[in-house]
Amino acid sequence: MKNASNKTNWTILPIVLFFLLSCVKDAAFYFNRGNDYVDKGKYDQAISDYTKALEINPRYFWAYVNRGTTYGRKGQYNEAISDFTKALEINPRDALAHYNRGLAYYNKGQYDQAISDCTKALEINPRYAAAYYNRGLAYHNRGQYDEAISDYNKALEIDPRDALAYCNRGFAYDNKGQYDQAISDYTKALEINPRYAAAYNELAWLLATAKEPRIRNGKKAVELALRACELSDWKNPDYLDTLAAAYARVDDFGNATKWQEKALQLFEKGEKAEAQERLNLYREHRPWPLD
Repeated sequence: MKNASNKTNWTILPIVLFFLLSCVKDAAFYFNRGNDYVDKGKYDQAISDYTKALEINPRYFWAYVNRGTTYGRKGQYNEAISDFTKALEINPRDALAHYNRGLAYYNKGQYDQAISDCTKALEINPRYAAAYYNRGLAYHNRGQYDEAISDYNKALEIDPRDALAYCNRGFAYDNKGQYDQAISDYTKALEINPRYAAAYNELAWLLATAKEPRIRNGKKAVELALRACELSDWKNPDYLDTLAAAYARVDDFGNATKWQEKALQLFEKGEKAEAQERLNLYREHRPWPLD
């Protein structure tokens, strides 16, 4: 009986291994095909394949991470957070999963949770430049500009060619009224990426509307705002709003009125009130803000 039992065990084991290996192989097939779908922008098909991989292997860490990332790209942040949470139950020490969950929280406007997850990612990987950057964004949106600047500084120490970090640090300086530092950062962002429409827009807005008259340069603001509008195919209402403010600063109220009216057509309902106030000023041949 002893010999028979041993023989049975040896014959069953290869079958069990074959079955397990087949499951792993099938899960990997769906996972890899899901990745291919993501590369092609076919997010629904990708999510379907990641889901099949997880049905085969419910402990497939990367399938949770990639499905969560795909949900994030679709703007389904609750589903993304759920997947990153499941991934972290499997591997609590993964910096990427913490970072991605923090990004989903940030996009939901839950800045405290975003800061917490980015901080955890940085505890795991202190050289994670993107985590510093996104934690900076969360601080920024809470009005904690000094903390935001500190995180942008750290991101730039790791990656000195990060145009996004320069632009957003400039925006933080701008909000603090430190205009010279803001101009320097916007300019550096444009040196790194001459097609960075948002940096052109922020610098143009500052030169057109700064509270300190010494900072204002309407002619330069028009030049920069035109470039931002060109790069965005004239479809971004914020950039058109900036162009109108720039024209008003050089007393070209015809163009200021024209572009502000176009901006109002594109703004969402909740964004129109302040833009309408500026349009009313331009129609009265007055710039914004008033001196």
